[in-house]
Amino acid sequence: MRSANSAPAVRSPILRTLAAAAAALTLVLGGAPASATSAPAAAPAGPAVLTGPQLAASWTGPLSTSGRWIVDANGNRFKLKSGNWAGAQGTWQGSGDVNDPANHQARQLSNNIPLGLDRAPLATILADFHALGLNSIRLPYANALVHDTTVVPDSAVAANPQLRGRTPLQVFDAVIAALTADGFAVVLNNHTTGYRFCCGLDGSERWNSGQSTQQWIDDWVFLAKRYQDNKRVVGADLRNEVRRDTWDNPNWGWGDSHDEYAAFQEAGNRILQAVPDLLIVMEGINWYGIPLDGLDYGRPMLTPVRNLSNTLIQSNKLVYSAHFYGYTGPHYTGAASGPGHTNDWPYERFPLDQLRQLVHDEALFVTEAGQHFTAPVWISEFGAAGRDESDPLEQTWWANFTDILVANDTDFAVWPLVGWTGNDGRPQDSWALVSYDTAGRRLGLADPGDWRATAWNKLVDAPSRTGRIARSDRWNMLDLDFGDQNLSLTMRAKADWATGYRKGNCPDTQRVVALARSSNRGLCTDANQPAKAAGDWIAVNDERYVTHGDWAPGYNKLQCPDHTFAVGYSASGNAMATLLCAPATTPLPLTGRNVWFDHGDNRPTTGGSVSSDWAPGHYKGQCADTEYLAGVAFTWRWNHGGVPDALLCRPLS
Repeated sequence: MRSANSAPAVRSPILRTLAAAAAALTLVLGGAPASATSAPAAAPAGPAVLTGPQLAASWTGPLSTSGRWIVDANGNRFKLKSGNWAGAQGTWQGSGDVNDPANHQARQLSNNIPLGLDRAPLATILADFHALGLNSIRLPYANALVHDTTVVPDSAVAANPQLRGRTPLQVFDAVIAALTADGFAVVLNNHTTGYRFCCGLDGSERWNSGQSTQQWIDDWVFLAKRYQDNKRVVGADLRNEVRRDTWDNPNWGWGDSHDEYAAFQEAGNRILQAVPDLLIVMEGINWYGIPLDGLDYGRPMLTPVRNLSNTLIQSNKLVYSAHFYGYTGPHYTGAASGPGHTNDWPYERFPLDQLRQLVHDEALFVTEAGQHFTAPVWISEFGAAGRDESDPLEQTWWANFTDILVANDTDFAVWPLVGWTGNDGRPQDSWALVSYDTAGRRLGLADPGDWRATAWNKLVDAPSRTGRIARSDRWNMLDLDFGDQNLSLTMRAKADWATGYRKGNCPDTQRVVALARSSNRGLCTDANQPAKAAGDWIAVNDERYVTHGDWAPGYNKLQCPDHTFAVGYSASGNAMATLLCAPATTPLPLTGRNVWFDHGDNRPTTGGSVSSDWAPGHYKGQCADTEYLAGVAFTWRWNHGGVPDALLCRPLS
């Protein structure tokens, strides 16, 4: 194994160009070259890493997804091996003089910019990130940073004097430019509303804590556009650790102002309309309920996704994420005593087999292939205290959890990367993987004495899937429970096609393949997708296109015109109102079969999303993956209420 500082000579023209660019960047940033930060000779062997030029040449942005995998612009797997470079989310803990380091997390005053710029040159920090084996950085920020016109004090960038006179956002710009020029992928993370940090009841519990949902989305669109020309800014991690505030729980799909599912879907689609290249990263619910024994509370994370998953206007841009820490638990806040403490177990107390099952049930189930929820999962925060930690439970947790990540080939981001070393030579935040003293000297994971190094190196160097990832068919939900889901860019650009009704349509690359009875939910797919022809899409609200015989005598029918297929629908209450149909480029077969689901589910035994429930408690009808939905039958008799009872499914070829 070799460190970043013993890389072979750069031979290819591309790598030579990138090497020259990196050297120029080092001079501009005022830092020492990477070789000046090599680990002491006595340090344990570090992970096999790429230098900045090698990393830059190893992948091409933007990123997207294929099934459970993240891929680069060439279709090759890009595993997020990431760390969190905290600081721009703020470090003030909410009381006392904001300028006194004693009132900041771990006595580390970040001045609302990425931590460590006062102590080490950017080039040095980035070289140390390379030495950890990272290829990507999760970069937390506060909404306050977007609007902050205050110039950071010179002391905050003492080791980077070229950044003097800049606002926090302008420093953020420079950090992103340096990271991406050195080959790293950057995922922006909306961590807090104001600069207070962290956690619990800190004013940043939800995306709309201290600000409106609209302002939150506007800030995201602003940042997405700000970095849209930099294809190594690859993702928008929408909000950190959504949790209960003093009075209200977040929820998943209730249709109110606390509905994370709806807010995240709208934000993701607004961002993608502005900047189509970005991954949209969605965490689940980090906490609900009041943690008192006997009450209902817990940490559901991604469990709601099993029955209600998100659909974006570009279905290959969704990544789900979750956080795991040993001192917290599925029903444990992490409070060791006092308010919030309960008799539940933290994750670190669970044996490996139970921990593995918990991590699967709360997060990694999302990577199961061929379901409506299938997507990559990024464990965007996990960590453990290092040099100062002697608790065997914490040490076992770290080893067990990294083993789970290795076994599942899971994308990850450790928390945090950068901290300060105190005057006593000890890290002020022993969770940090690298710390710097006031003279810029590093104390890091690669230096002797940090027990986490062995498991970390195993994690970074673990065998992983690489190379080109084959295209995967997709199945995605439509949910009209509380409003429209217009997921087609084609139709979003047009006038309302079903005025007065709740309406949904699939992303432009997909079609409707299934409907649920009495629930307004549907399923889209791109499996065997026919190409769409130019021409208007047709909203059908009567039986004028029922041809080739009455396929459901005595029932009302909405049927697409010949050689078109269903791509959307609208509802009035639970009743069918409109079927939206798109033309195919080639003629489609006109014979078909009826799929009745008025007395039970009628779904294929094999194929897409048949082992997952996207409308719990409701009967579902689903065409085969090789069929298109051509019509829907319903009746107002026998108290049926106009809900869908049958589908007309026709073969695609």
